This record gives sequence, structure tokens and C-alpha cells, in this order.
Amino acid sequence: MRFLRFIDRRTLQRSQRRWMYFGVFWLGAIATGLVAVLYARLIDYGFDVFLQATAHNWWLPLLITPAIAAFSVWATLHWFPGSEGSGIPQVIATLDDVRELGPRLLTLRILIGKIALSFLAILGGFTIGREGPTIHVGAALMFSLRRFYPSRLRSIYSVGLEYKLALAGAAAGLSAAFNAPLAGVVFAIEELTRSFEARTSGVVITAIIFAGVVSLGLQGNYVYFGRIAIAGKLPDLLAVAVVLVGLITGLAGGVFCWLLLNTGRWMPAQLFALRRERPVAFGAVCGLFIAVIGVASGGHLFGSGYAEARNMLEGHSHLGAVYPVLKMASMVGSYLPGTPGGIFAPSLAIGAGIGNALHMVFGQMQLPMLIALGMVGYLAAVTQSPITAFVIVIEMIDGHALVISLMATALVSSQISKLFAPPLYEALAHRYLKH
Repeated sequence: MRFLRFIDRRTLQRSQRRWMYFGVFWLGAIATGLVAVLYARLIDYGFDVFLQATAHNWWLPLLITPAIAAFSVWATLHWFPGSEGSGIPQVIATLDDVRELGPRLLTLRILIGKIALSFLAILGGFTIGREGPTIHVGAALMFSLRRFYPSRLRSIYSVGLEYKLALAGAAAGLSAAFNAPLAGVVFAIEELTRSFEARTSGVVITAIIFAGVVSLGLQGNYVYFGRIAIAGKLPDLLAVAVVLVGLITGLAGGVFCWLLLNTGRWMPAQLFALRRERPVAFGAVCGLFIAVIGVASGGHLFGSGYAEARNMLEGHSHLGAVYPVLKMASMVGSYLPGTPGGIFAPSLAIGAGIGNALHMVFGQMQLPMLIALGMVGYLAAVTQSPITAFVIVIEMIDGHALVISLMATALVSSQISKLFAPPLYEALAHRYLKH
């Protein structure tokens, strides 16, 4: 009888441990989905405020954008070190050395700084997206929940617990940001871990499901860029278009990565010294650059570029061939100072601009088809993760007739990009590991 009671007690303790273990994951995933939705609305609200403020005062960005840039750099350095950039390199670096880097790069302080400073940056019209920061925020939020586990439970699961929390939070963040659950899984495999282990698969998928349910409940079952209607059969020149779009987007994305990773080789010596010795002043210079080209473009270069990309897809906007070049310049200017902000959405806008420009060459092809190819090509070139780029775009636009074409474009562009620079996020992550 005592033996049976002992067995029952052991079974009960084991069940309690498992419920505690998975319960924190589930609650964290729900919280990640909620924060992702609220953060998205905050960023949208911030950019609306910027547009309203500058609608009748075209000169206003020339004042506020440099000031916000300078303050953002100062606040990042003094209050929120580790929150700079998109946040994905920090997550990748942490997953390589979770015990050492986790408490430094995935904290609640950085979570708050990431949200606050990226909101401030979008108020200044910076060319940033919210997707990368959402991944960082999700990883930081989930990683911070490790303190809710009893010490005995933490000792049982050891480092694997912290690793799973960070990985699940990052994947859930991307899923909620784009309303793209499959993209969250693929992103965890291809970009964050470069593998998919059985011990993490269930945790990641479960976190994505819970975060996705929250996102669906608050925002509905929306498609990020709407639906692409492909009328009739696919055009005869589609294969030629795939190769050409892949080459051009791969070249453009590779140059972008090279510019960010080799600033000392192309930046004037005085400007490079200013960036190293007086980063706040360098931030103000970058802010002025963004403001000048943004005002000169009629305001089309400010923000993430979501509105421009969607209007191009719907045929309501006809920006010139110079738009993707200027948008890329604005994105470089936004990223170099270290202001918190992502590059996913601006990359999609640049790709859309490339596809829009190529419609002058392939006039017989449907414009949305070329734009979709451009979006997946440039995103794949910047991240050098073709599967992730393909899945994100196919889930965002619901253009399933283009599956093979999108996959081929992503593959071509990512291979071309590798000729110019290593994978951007991994190269930046190595800097955190080195330090």
C-alpha cells in the first residue's frame, strides 16, 4: 500500500512539473501574441501621427527626424544597449550562447526600449519595419519568463529551457507580426537555428499556435498585402521574368548587405570617424539625410513602405524606377545609426518597387505578379534565407498560383546575394558573440 502511495505521489509530482513546464510556455505565447498585436497598432498609430503632422508642413521632417535620430541613438547607448537594429542578430547570438548572452540581450529593459525607441523612430519617419523588433520582443518576453519556474524545475531542464523559451518566443513573434504561422516555423528552422530538433519542434509549434490564436482573435483572419488574382494561364515569359527579377533583386540585396557590413570601405573617412567617435551626431546626420530625400520624394520614402507596396499591388500607385534605389538609401540611413527597427517591411517595399519598374519591360505580364516576384526576391537576397522569404510572401499575399515562380526567384536572388556578402543576420550576430 505504501508502495502504491509512493508511486501515486511520484506520478503526481511528475504531472505537476510537466504542467508547470508547458503552462509557462503557453502563457508566454499568449502574451507574445498580445504584445505583437498591440505593438503593431502602436507603430501604425505613430506613423499616422507623422503623416498628419507633415501633411500641411512639408518641412517638418527636416527638424524632427534629425532630432529624433540623435535622441534615439543617445537613449540606445545610455539606457537600452542591446536594443539596436532589428533584433534578429541578438536572438541568433543568444541561441548560440544562451547562458552568457540571454541575460544581456533578452531582458525586459531591452523589450521596453525596443518598443519605445522604434515607436519614436517611426514618429520621425524612419524607414523601419516592426517585424524584426517583434521577433526580438517575443524572444525577450519568453526568455524573461524563466524566473517563474521553480529552481528545482530549472535545474531539471537546465540550459535547454532557456534556449526553448527564446526560440519559441522569436518564432511566435514573427508568426503574430505577419499573421503567418508557417513562416514562424520555417524562420525558426532556416534562420534562427539552421536545424529542427525533435526536442524543440513541439514547443515552437505550440507557441506559434497560441500566439496565432491571439492575433486572429484581435485582428481577424486578414492577409497582410491582400490577395493576388491571377487571371487566365501563366504568361509565356514568366521564366524569363523569374530569372531577371532574381538577378536584379539579388544584386540589389547583396549590395545592401555589403554596405551595412563594410561601412569602413565605402563611407568617407570623416563620416566614419564621426560614427565611431560621436555616434549621436552621426545619428543626426543620418536623420537629416533621411528627411531630405524623404521630402524630395514627396513623402513616399518615409515609414516602412507598406502603403506604397500595397498600392502598387492594387495598381493604385505608379512610383518611378528610382523609388527602390532611394528607398534602399533611406533604409541604409535608418539602420546605420543603430536605431531600433526592422528591415523586413522596407525590403518588401523595395522589392515591390523593383517589380513595378520591371513592368516597363514585361508589359504583357500582370503587374501584381511582377511585384510579388520582386518582393520575394529582394527579401530573400537581404536575409539569404530563400525558404523563409518564400513562405512569408506566399502567406502574406495569398498568391498560390505563383508558388513555383516565387520559390525559383527566391533561390536565384539569394545565391546572387551571396556573391557580395555573407548572410546579414549571422554576420551581425557574430559581432555580439565576439564581444
